[in-house]
Amino acid sequence: MGSLENKVAVITGATSGMALAIAKLFVSEGAYVYITGRNQEKLDEAVKAIGNNVRGIQGDAANLKDLDRLFDIIESEQGKIDILYANAGVGDFGPLGMITEEHFDKLFNLNVKAVVFAVQKALPLFNNGGSIIMTGSIAAMKGFAGLGLYGASKAALRSLARTWTNELKEQNIRVNVINPGPIDSDFFNSGPKEAQDFLISLVPMGRKGQPQEIASAALFLASDASSFITGIELSVDGGLAQV
Repeated sequence: MGSLENKVAVITGATSGMALAIAKLFVSEGAYVYITGRNQEKLDEAVKAIGNNVRGIQGDAANLKDLDRLFDIIESEQGKIDILYANAGVGDFGPLGMITEEHFDKLFNLNVKAVVFAVQKALPLFNNGGSIIMTGSIAAMKGFAGLGLYGASKAALRSLARTWTNELKEQNIRVNVINPGPIDSDFFNSGPKEAQDFLISLVPMGRKGQPQEIASAALFLASDASSFITGIELSVDGGLAQV
């Protein structure tokens, strides 16, 4: 029996990379998983890659009507949620002096607003003892030049995790954040090669992480193995932000 047997999990922005690896692992551990994505073709490909016990729901995580539709479907089909992994997010460079309103809105709408309302709209369906996990970033800890807004948007999740840990304690719902370092994914690999090489050079373990290594951390926080852990940041970064 898997560690997530009979659990219902929701993962936003799960068509590739870390979140797709998480969805695959959750299913292999017995969960039924709902994944979301904006692009229907990529969503279909992800569902096919996962194989079974999965449903893809097309939608924009920052669109409140799309979120309502997502949770209406889950309520009608499963009637409950045990795990919410709020992963949908975006990263973008923008040093002070070049920040635009469009840039600001893009980052905070998807990285903060989408998470807040996904959690709020999921709550009526949450079982006692559930787990909420959010994708943070070591950029919130390190202050990398050019990533001020991105880091601030991810730091907001760290603050929310602290507050929600207290607000949801009566329902025994745990809230935690995973901070990935450089991970071998489209998100990281799409950045400038010089920036990639620089970040990897700072990693004490001397390499990029793999999506499966993030997935293993997510499984730990989603399962009863972490039943006495809440309100934390778990950095999966090869030591980059730790030393």
